[in-house]
Amino acid sequence: MALKLSEKPRILLVGGGYVGLIVAQQLQKKVKAAGGIVTLVDPLPYMTYQPFLPEIVGGHIEARHALVSHRRHLKDTEVITGKVTSVDHEAKIAMVALDGGTSVEVPYQDIVMGAGANTRTFPIEGLAEHGIGLKTIEEAVSLRNKILERLESASTMTDEAAKRRALSFVVVGGGFAGIETIAEMEDIIRDAVKHNPRLSQSDVRLVLVEAMGRIMPEVGEDQAVGVVEHLRGRGVEVLLNTSLSSAVDGELVLISMKDKSEVDRFEADTLVWTAGVAANAVARSSSFPVDERGRITASATLQIISEEGDVIPGAWTAGDIAAVPDLTGAGPGGFCVPNAQHALRQAKLLAKNLFSARYGNGEIKEYKHDSLGAVAGLGTYKGVGNPMGIKLKGVFAWAAHRGYHGYAMPTLERKLRVVGGWANEFVFGRDIAEVRNLDTPRKAFFEAAGGNKKKAATKS
Repeated sequence: MALKLSEKPRILLVGGGYVGLIVAQQLQKKVKAAGGIVTLVDPLPYMTYQPFLPEIVGGHIEARHALVSHRRHLKDTEVITGKVTSVDHEAKIAMVALDGGTSVEVPYQDIVMGAGANTRTFPIEGLAEHGIGLKTIEEAVSLRNKILERLESASTMTDEAAKRRALSFVVVGGGFAGIETIAEMEDIIRDAVKHNPRLSQSDVRLVLVEAMGRIMPEVGEDQAVGVVEHLRGRGVEVLLNTSLSSAVDGELVLISMKDKSEVDRFEADTLVWTAGVAANAVARSSSFPVDERGRITASATLQIISEEGDVIPGAWTAGDIAAVPDLTGAGPGGFCVPNAQHALRQAKLLAKNLFSARYGNGEIKEYKHDSLGAVAGLGTYKGVGNPMGIKLKGVFAWAAHRGYHGYAMPTLERKLRVVGGWANEFVFGRDIAEVRNLDTPRKAFFEAAGGNKKKAATKS
């Protein structure tokens, strides 16, 4: 049975993250009233508010509350849970792979490429087998549970080498994501250890690995230095000018970036990779031009441009997948940095420009916004940042971090759920409950039903 699609003139949104969700919210009713339809395609049925992933690792909020359901909040949008595999803009057709292995052609009038970015990795042996990223809600939940499981398991181990491995936690990448992640890891580990009399904080080893000579390029160097000192004061080993060269069988080899000599070699069960992002691969599989970093080339009006610099009619882009000129001159290389702040703002302007170009008076405006600064949470009542150019640290930065992201979280319903989680933590404390066997949810039933006995009998 073929997928039933609307026959109305279509605005196709590729990606349901920041850009796709906001553009759909802004356009769905107006386009419907004009006789068209907005169609959103994403492999997941929800948008993930990624700035909250470290907070999920730290156990501050319920994981589902950092998600926004497409179907619940985009009632006038045609939602397709699938993956865009190719775009032929000349024919104005996108090929979408659906669950179950089937594919469908989706025709469109206008297209918005807003599929965001994926984790950027390097060819490090053993990384794929032993590492975990922090770009998805599933990774955040898995990481939190693994941390708690390793602590509990280590508390009953008699083999000292196995115990050291279980209690060694490593984060690679010293940007905002890496710093917030290791700070939240230290916080929840300290809390969990306090509740386990068989463990002490001195048993735990936390290591941050950063290839550059400093962390957090989004803040001033003095603040970055202060964060390093703060983390070291909490027992975190911060290794600058250092890189991961191997992770085979969970044995991590760290080398100096200056002379490639070996800095350290040890085993660790938990390896978190937060060393950068890369534009979603759908950019290269489309018919649109991309730059050397794989981003779709864009004008300041958020329209896709050709290699000659001409606007391609009916094609739009924004967010991490797009190389959008930074008219303020603040962005590296002259382009807007890939962050949620730009994606949310660009999405709102893109929706206005697209509607104006297709259904309105044709007025198109350029994207130009000064950065509001950045704030990072470093665990409960701890933070650092420079919102509106004002340097903050400690509880004030932590409050600014929660205030901004609580405000930026899409939809009132999700804002209230997040704030409710924070309120619950304030009253009852951090939730350190671990959920086991998420990867094998049928394990208990399988054993109860005699699955192991049947398997053994079959082998014999």
